Amino acid sequence: MQLMPVSLAYFLEVARTGAVSEAAQNLRVAPSAISRQIAKLEAGVGVPLFVRHPRGMTLTDAGSRLLVHARRSEAESSALLTELRTGSGADVRSVTVACSEGFARRLVPHAMAAFRQDHPDVTFRLDRVPHQEATRRVAEGIADVAVTYAMGPRHDVRVECAVVVQMAAIVPSGHQLADRERVGLAELCAYPLALAPAGTTQRDLFDIGVQLEGLTVRPALVCDAMASKYEFVRSGGGIALVGDLGVPDPHPDPAAEGVVYVPLDHPVFRRREAQVQTMLGRQLPWAATEFTGLLVSLLRRSESTR
Repeated sequence: MQLMPVSLAYFLEVARTGAVSEAAQNLRVAPSAISRQIAKLEAGVGVPLFVRHPRGMTLTDAGSRLLVHARRSEAESSALLTELRTGSGADVRSVTVACSEGFARRLVPHAMAAFRQDHPDVTFRLDRVPHQEATRRVAEGIADVAVTYAMGPRHDVRVECAVVVQMAAIVPSGHQLADRERVGLAELCAYPLALAPAGTTQRDLFDIGVQLEGLTVRPALVCDAMASKYEFVRSGGGIALVGDLGVPDPHPDPAAEGVVYVPLDHPVFRRREAQVQTMLGRQLPWAATEFTGLLVSLLRRSESTR
């Protein structure tokens, strides 16, 4: 069931897909019906919402502003339908979180467990996705909150909190670097490295730092799975990079994980922020609002422990 006006629902799908034909296929309606509704909407607001190209459509500035409103309306309509069907009123007690892998490993599950100790009736859905996808899901109302990495301010979501996360090298227990207070980028690159794939914030910044230092690096392992990188390090394959989140334990026991965390000293990594993101202008249900507040406090606490 759709509570939004048909013209706004069609506008949303064309904005998502960039083409009337694809939007029509997804909505199972005729392309002409979508074109009529978009034209009606543009006539009503008095300005074009799309720029028409031979192979698709892109939003105008006015269309981009309307998209923010439409996404918020869609999310609120979906929440209202859930409340009406479940009889839960305004007190929705399920929270959907999208986060990148580093946060899914420790911070977010820790926060969920702590939250449920005080609110055992609240349920969670955790989706581990790439950092751009986490932001997209919040911007489109698919997730209530995102915890992810970003480089600089965001204008498509509301940033509830942003902290610079220190990078660390993880080395096997007993490694030559294990007793160091910090390690430089050039020294780190003298060892076999397990790195994230290109396109991740961590790898992009690493490549910038390497270029600035005039270094040449051929990774021993390129992998997007953190568990695999940890096992590679534990098995003596080399060194890997992680974000030292400091939550729940800023100084993990080497005997427990088989690795030691050594802070990486290079200013390029200060460009990357850990952010808690929510949808622009959306009033989140109580549980999502309270959980977002907990995530913010944990991130800020982790910043103060460094």
